[in-house]
Amino acid sequence: QVQLVESGGGLVQAGGSLRLSCAASGRTFSRYPMGWFRQAPGKDREFVARISWSGDGTYYADSVKGRFTISRDNAKNTVFLQMNSLKPEDTAVYYCAAARTPFAVLSTTPSGVDYWGQGTQVTVSS
Repeated sequence: QVQLVESGGGLVQAGGSLRLSCAASGRTFSRYPMGWFRQAPGKDREFVARISWSGDGTYYADSVKGRFTISRDNAKNTVFLQMNSLKPEDTAVYYCAAARTPFAVLSTTPSGVDYWGQGTQVTVSS
């Protein structure tokens, strides 16, 4: 059974930084693509970033490009999201996401994601 556990959320002022972590267990982590989504109050869950199984391929939503960086440490079964220059509109619950198929590409739509973490709250004050 795949488990994803996020950490690192919190309250930060606009312009600040946070680093989210997602610890994965239950399968060979290094074979699977990973990503992050977020959901703000009253809004649909949306794609933020994804990273390939090897770590050499990344893709970002336009809204976070240049400010957020996704990375992974396959030896520690962990994926990270470094968030810099945070804005109030980044406030949301952030979810770690994973695909079922090894060596695939993680979907950018929530319906295409196979596994979710429980989420971690990020609040950016103005």
